[in-house]
Amino acid sequence: MISFVNGVVAFKERDTIVLDNHGIGYGIHVTQPLLEETDTGEELMLYTYLYLREDIAALYGFRKRNELEVFRQLLSVSGIGPKAAISLLSTLTVENLVSAVYHEDVKAISKTPGIGPKGAKRLIMELKDKLNLKEYLEGLSFDTAESDMTQDAGSSADNNQEIMDAVLALEALGYSGLVARKAVRSVPDADKMDSGSLLKEALKYIR
Repeated sequence: MISFVNGVVAFKERDTIVLDNHGIGYGIHVTQPLLEETDTGEELMLYTYLYLREDIAALYGFRKRNELEVFRQLLSVSGIGPKAAISLLSTLTVENLVSAVYHEDVKAISKTPGIGPKGAKRLIMELKDKLNLKEYLEGLSFDTAESDMTQDAGSSADNNQEIMDAVLALEALGYSGLVARKAVRSVPDADKMDSGSLLKEALKYIR
């Protein structure tokens, strides 16, 4: 499993960013907004999903883990493959997509190329059955807070890395990204703790 790829953008193609990681070029399919906002020569880390079928092996990458998690959920919807999922996340932000599902906003979802009203209704129905959307929206808020922290310098960036490491450690133990983020967020003064201590405390909040 390739959980993430960190490297320098070697070049870009129509829907792909090629990251140079120690002389190996990883071609990673990304959303159009990410493709447009990324420059050649930029250092970039992407959380990745390896899509495997008999005749297909493709990497899909995202800046944030919540985008990756929503991508995975979209793939569980009947009739939605990776290309449609990427198209949805190119048309709507994660926050807007989850909000549209929560509010059953067929019109917003059907703006995606290739997703008509019938497909949007099916997506809403299936995702509402699979997700606790209120908790999911809370998880997205936590990811936004993490993202905001990365804009700060010095110790704030270090604290953010400790939080991310603790979340990744919980995910490695088999917990979902949503459960991991919720547990870490529940720990008092999480932003002042190292990842080891934070992991230990976060486990107390998982039932």
